Amino acid sequence: MFSRFEWMIAWRYLRARRSEGGISVMTWISLVGITLAVFALIATLAVRSGFRYEFVDTIVGANPHVSVLSYGEVLPNGALSRTMEEFEAVAAATMDLPGVERAAPVILGQVMAAANGRNAGVQVVGMRQSDLEQVPRIANPELAYGSLQDYGAGIAMGARAAQELGINVGDSVRLISPDGVRTAFGTSPRVKAYPVTFIFQVGRFDIDRTRVYMPFEEAQLYFNRQGVADEVQVSIADPETVNDLVPALQQVVGERGYTWTWQQSSGAFLRALEMEDNIMFVILSILVLIATLNITSGLVMLVKNKGRDIGILRTMGLSEGTVLRVFFLCGASIGVVGTVAGVVLGCLFAIYIDQIFNVVNYIAGGGVWDAEFRHISRLPARLQLDDVLTAVTLSLTLSFIVTIFPARRAARMNPVEALRYE
Repeated sequence: MFSRFEWMIAWRYLRARRSEGGISVMTWISLVGITLAVFALIATLAVRSGFRYEFVDTIVGANPHVSVLSYGEVLPNGALSRTMEEFEAVAAATMDLPGVERAAPVILGQVMAAANGRNAGVQVVGMRQSDLEQVPRIANPELAYGSLQDYGAGIAMGARAAQELGINVGDSVRLISPDGVRTAFGTSPRVKAYPVTFIFQVGRFDIDRTRVYMPFEEAQLYFNRQGVADEVQVSIADPETVNDLVPALQQVVGERGYTWTWQQSSGAFLRALEMEDNIMFVILSILVLIATLNITSGLVMLVKNKGRDIGILRTMGLSEGTVLRVFFLCGASIGVVGTVAGVVLGCLFAIYIDQIFNVVNYIAGGGVWDAEFRHISRLPARLQLDDVLTAVTLSLTLSFIVTIFPARRAARMNPVEALRYE
C-alpha cells in the first residue's frame, strides 16, 4: 500500500531537526502523550477486570451460589419459624440436578464473641466438615493458621475477627447468644467457650471480619435447632449461569420454600462496578482522543513548514494520493509506536502491580490500601486479551482518523501557491 520512497520521505520529516524546519519536539510530545494515554487505559482496564474478578471470586468462593430457604410456619406461640425439617431430602434431591457440586444444610446465627476482654459481633455458620472442605476460599484461603482437619474439635474463625479479639490457634473464645437456654422464667443467654482450631483469610474484609464456622451438630445444639436446618446452601460448577438452575431448583423445593442467588444478594455491588467501569472507560477514551489530537497539531505545523517541499514534489510528478500517504505515514507512525509503547507499559504494570504497589505503599508510609473500605485485601489487576485489544483498537483508530485531515490538506495544496514566494 505504501511505496518505499513514501516511507523514506515520511521518516525524513519525522526525524528532521528544528533548524531544517522539522517538528521533532512535537513528534516526541505526541508520542509520549499517546503512550501515557494507552498505558493509563490498559492499567485501568486491568484493575477494573481484577476488581470484578476478585470481588466475584470472594463472593462465590466463600458464599453459596444459591440458598434454599423455607417460607416458614407460625408456631403455637405466634412466633414465625423459618427452619427446614426436610433439609436432608432437599439436599439429596438438589445434588441430582446437573451442574450442582455441593448442597449443604447449614445453621446460621448472630452472636457476640468475647476473648481477652474484647468483644466482636460475628456470624456463625454451622456446617459439616465435609461440606466446609468443599468451600473453595476456606479450603484454599489466602492465609491460614492451624489445620482444617481439626475443625470438628472447635471452630474456624476469620483472620480479622481473630485479630480484633487478639486470639491465635489454640486459644478459646466465648460465644454469647441471646437465644439460649429456655427456662420457666424465659430464655436466658447461652454462653459457651470453644477452642479456635483454624483461622482463615479469604481476602474479603466483611467475611474475614465476621465469619465463624461451627460443626453442624454443635450448631444445632447451640442455637436450639435440633433436627432442623436454617437453609440449604448450593454450589454449582459455573456460578455465572446460576439463573439457569433456579427453575429446576424451585421445582425440587416446591411451594415449601424459595431460592436466593448470589447475584441477587450482591446485585447492587455488581451494578455499581459495571457503572463505574463504563464511566472510567469513557473518561479514559477521551484522554486517548486528546492525546491523538497532538498528532493533528504536529502534522498541521509540519504541513505548513514543508509547503515548499510539497510544491516541489508535486511539480516532480507526485500525485495527491502520494502526498496524502506520506503525511498519513507521519501521523500513523506516531500512533502505532505510541500505542505499542503504551501496551508494553500497561502490561508490565498489570503483571508487576503488587511490587509497584508495595513501593508506593512504602513511599507513602503504609496504609494506602484499607481493606475495611474496599472489602478486598489487596489491589488486584487481571490482564485480559479483550481489554488490550480494546485499547489498541481505540488508540489506532483515533490516531488514523485524526491524521487524515492534515494529510488531505497537504495533498490538496496548490504547488503554484506553495512556490509563489520561493
